[in-house]
Amino acid sequence: MRIDFVTIFPRMFDAFLAEGVIARGIKSGALDTRVWDLRDYATDKHRSTDDEAYGGGPGMVMLAEPVLRCVEAIAGEIRDSKFEILMTSPQGRVFDQSVAAEMSKKSWLIFLCGRYEGFDERIKDILQPEEVSVGDFVVSGGELPAMLMADAIGRLIEGVVGNAESVSGDSFYDGLLDYPHYTRPEEVRGRRIPEILLSGHHERIRKWRKEQALRATFQKRPDLLESADLDPESREILRRIENET
Repeated sequence: MRIDFVTIFPRMFDAFLAEGVIARGIKSGALDTRVWDLRDYATDKHRSTDDEAYGGGPGMVMLAEPVLRCVEAIAGEIRDSKFEILMTSPQGRVFDQSVAAEMSKKSWLIFLCGRYEGFDERIKDILQPEEVSVGDFVVSGGELPAMLMADAIGRLIEGVVGNAESVSGDSFYDGLLDYPHYTRPEEVRGRRIPEILLSGHHERIRKWRKEQALRATFQKRPDLLESADLDPESREILRRIENET
């Protein structure tokens, strides 16, 4: 998968692309990432990428032409490949694990990282991007949301995460929260790990973990259970948990 980021702060992506899971994906060749400085596509001597809003009001608006020229330059690199443009926006579809899975099936994503009061509306009219939000809150720019989404999407690409089972066990992967995890030592300040994890009985441990995931979801995010794809065993465990209350 190829992922491009369009931003006025390209250095914000340096550490993100140099460390961790995404960096391993780049090193293995599973991911190809590029960061584009939007100021390189400005035409004035000040390399302006924003201006005052028509009609007045506070804040600045991202200029259309630098964004359009930048996307045209990106698209020109591989003319025969189809790309999906994602615009970080609080007005967009809320990003979750299902959206991450959907986007991980694409071959090429371009993130437009907004700033200030947002983008000139004509960028949306011309490019027809999908607006995506990471939640009902506002941050200073689209770079952090783009990194969050790219990380969630990238880790679903084969070859990015070393152990595929780590991905399939993540929270939200199957619509549920994750079960609790423990490591050495067996006891920390008087608190021992559940004895079943020391039993060596893999089937009992599997069932215990499934029950813990269902219990955590029922207690913390019961709304997730409405759309979770539960197998018969999970439904039986959930009925038992519900009867405890």
